[in-house]
Amino acid sequence: MGSMSLVHWIIVGAVLLVLFGGRGKISDVMGDVAKGIKSFKKGLSDDDAPTAAPRPVEPPRAEPLRSIDQDRNGLREPVARESETRQVG
Repeated sequence: MGSMSLVHWIIVGAVLLVLFGGRGKISDVMGDVAKGIKSFKKGLSDDDAPTAAPRPVEPPRAEPLRSIDQDRNGLREPVARESETRQVG
């Protein structure tokens, strides 16, 4: 017998007929698989499409720090530290 005799071709034809021919459940399954593959490819191509870059978020503006030398009416004279008032020598 050769590598592909008439019996082999009949079996291959029958398998192809079952898978792709007629109104059987298997042909419906194969159609659903094809739709799934198309949907998957479409999803991949949608991911490759460039999207608008998100705007950078501005950091919140910080208020200036208030010193403990400030009171309700404004600035007070800073109090000299003892080490600053000592004279060397």
